[in-house]
Amino acid sequence: MIQVYTGDGKGKTTAALGLAIRAASQGFKVGIIYFDKGGDYYGERKALDELKKKFNIHYQAFGLARMTENKGFRFQNLPEDLAEGQKALKQAEQWMKEGFDLLILDEINTTVKTGLLKLEDIVNLLAQRPSDLELVLTGRYCPPEILNLANLISEMTLVKHYFYQGQKARRGIEY
Repeated sequence: MIQVYTGDGKGKTTAALGLAIRAASQGFKVGIIYFDKGGDYYGERKALDELKKKFNIHYQAFGLARMTENKGFRFQNLPEDLAEGQKALKQAEQWMKEGFDLLILDEINTTVKTGLLKLEDIVNLLAQRPSDLELVLTGRYCPPEILNLANLISEMTLVKHYFYQGQKARRGIEY
């Protein structure tokens, strides 16, 4: 199946990681590809490093670091960001051929809106999906063309978020 976790609410990546743990605990070979999530400040990767030793969970992160402690978040794309997006896409193609049972493409939905990938690239990737591969796509702004291909769509809805009251992202909670 193709699952999509999208919307403005918090929890898309967290839901996908929960599914990864569930699947790996049942003996599935799990892959997670992080699109545009470079940098070493994402806390779940420490746990994934440990889970890889006991369970069949693999991950690879692509993208330049976008958050800096003193400068905040960098929104503009550099040529290197575009190259990293293509590398992530190629990695997804490769893992699709390697017999993974579950493949999570974290933040791939956002890449079209931000200009990192073209919609056609993602649609072509989905067309290559082996029938026995469970595929999860996360991120805001999921294009309608991808939603039409999905078998399951979960939309996280923003009702209230402390970010809009001035609270910055917190280690261990948002990253």
